[in-house]
Amino acid sequence: MPKPRGIRSARKLRVQHRQQRWNDQDYKKAHFGVHIKADPLGGASHAKGIVLEKLGIESKQPNSAVRKGVRVQLIKNGKKVAAFVPRDGCLNYIDENDEVLISGFGRSGHSKGDIPGVRFKVVKTAGVSLNALFREIKE
Repeated sequence: MPKPRGIRSARKLRVQHRQQRWNDQDYKKAHFGVHIKADPLGGASHAKGIVLEKLGIESKQPNSAVRKGVRVQLIKNGKKVAAFVPRDGCLNYIDENDEVLISGFGRSGHSKGDIPGVRFKVVKTAGVSLNALFREIKE
């Protein structure tokens, strides 16, 4: 069936175009809202959570190291995620059952560098910045 043409066919063309856009995979991915459902932070930049356990995450080849991380259960939705603890010795400032603030790694939901499966990092613990604790500005 050919496209409707003519002076009074604008509505039909517009409706048809709107319906057919959903067959475009890129459009569907951008507008369906699945990425917000799948995102543990729910579209937010940061989220608070409770530390369940401390982890040692082995780095990918060719590197050989144990990256320090924590398993966090988010307060807002109860999802459990692994978060990287940046800087040398900062894991000592974090205890189990502490409230921490986590944020993304800055790679839009992808893991960073040689740390497999870790998409988040710890920013604050017990309301105090990890950076301030590391630089001994706060206790």
